[in-house]
Amino acid sequence: MPTQCSPKLFEFKAVERRSVVAGFDGGDITSNAGALLLGQVDRGISLVRRFAECFIDRRDHRYVEHRLETLLGQRIFGLALGYEDLNDHDELRKDPTFKALAGKLAPELRLNCEALAGKSTLNRLEHTPKRHGAKYHKIDCDGARVDALLVELFLEAHERAPREIVLDLDNTDIPLFGMQEGRFFHGYYDEYCYLPLYVFCGRHLLLARQRQANVAGADGAVEEMARMVAQIRRRWPRVRIILRADSGFSNEPLMAWCELSRVDYAFGLARNPRLQAALAEEMAAAKRLCEASGKPARVFRDFRYETLDSWSRERRVVAKAEFTAGEANPRFVVTSLKRSECKAKYLYEKVYCARGEMENRIKECQLDLYADRTSTATMRANQLRLWFASMAYVLMCTVRRIGLNHTPFAKASCGTIRLKLLKIGALVRISVRRIKVAMASSCTVAGTWSTAAVRLNAAAQARASPA
Repeated sequence: MPTQCSPKLFEFKAVERRSVVAGFDGGDITSNAGALLLGQVDRGISLVRRFAECFIDRRDHRYVEHRLETLLGQRIFGLALGYEDLNDHDELRKDPTFKALAGKLAPELRLNCEALAGKSTLNRLEHTPKRHGAKYHKIDCDGARVDALLVELFLEAHERAPREIVLDLDNTDIPLFGMQEGRFFHGYYDEYCYLPLYVFCGRHLLLARQRQANVAGADGAVEEMARMVAQIRRRWPRVRIILRADSGFSNEPLMAWCELSRVDYAFGLARNPRLQAALAEEMAAAKRLCEASGKPARVFRDFRYETLDSWSRERRVVAKAEFTAGEANPRFVVTSLKRSECKAKYLYEKVYCARGEMENRIKECQLDLYADRTSTATMRANQLRLWFASMAYVLMCTVRRIGLNHTPFAKASCGTIRLKLLKIGALVRISVRRIKVAMASSCTVAGTWSTAAVRLNAAAQARASPA
């Protein structure tokens, strides 16, 4: 009868006459040592604490083991480090780096549990069906305060008021594979999905609004922009604001609001027979230039235009007549910017086309930080998940903006920063006096990581010191 045993060491092929053995006796080891940078960012901008202030905690705190800030920090740090599922936290709760980030190395009330929360506790946090609506769901989120916090974090990221800011608006699809609340089939994306609305200013995220897919692309844009512009102008009363978006936002309510609110805009304009007829001469000229040179050719026109019945007034339109590879490619932009300050070619190529950078920011949020995870049943819970991903993006963006400025990672994506600088293996030694995280001496990004740590620490200390 074979003997049942559990070997402590496992032997592999020898290397240069040395035996190779492996075992699970290394002590506390983490693969997330670089995430200490995220802790420095949170220390500097107090993101988790301020995010927690947007929630209403109705639990009896005499019996609470896992504080609200700890729960939110677990979820946000987890997303930043690539752990998209709640199931991951049953193992992450034992990770020494996560314990250090949470500021909690051991349980406080219940000695028979881990210091951090597991998947079931975090699941109750996310699945609040309605405010004050369930016996076991006692944490509610105030969405208006979260919206205001995103704008406030954007404002605080600037040392002084800029002369001008450009706010990019866009919507995208989040595919649904279940029977989630608000599930609709969208013909353009050819799938059941949600249609979230995003607002960015450069790399800064100002809005992430979950929406059903049975609405227009610009649905709710006027209300959101009115709220955000009012908040921005309370801090920066003289800043010039320009809205930039695709043709889904070039509607009368939004443009009329901009004109009444002293906000400029540059929106794409869907082509139609009248617009194409107005561009016929320029398109013919572009075709001749293309055929003569064998290269793509562009000709621009600047004119006034008004729809037959949907617009209340005549507006400036910039048109691009492009001919390339034997095909016409006309494009139109409606704008409030004056010709004297922005010529047609410059407006299209430098002002309007720059909105393509927003697509990269949305991809960062959805692909790198899992903002497209909408597997919960309710819109409210899926909106909360989108906010968690948004806060993780703010953390990563702050690491990049402050810690990695003028380094090889200054323009790296969130996914690259995570892979190269956060997912670092280390041996953790916890003593009475300190927590030592020993990373490899041969780490190829040691210099960049050290630079980021010093900068983030200095920024945190500067923020903590009195003015």
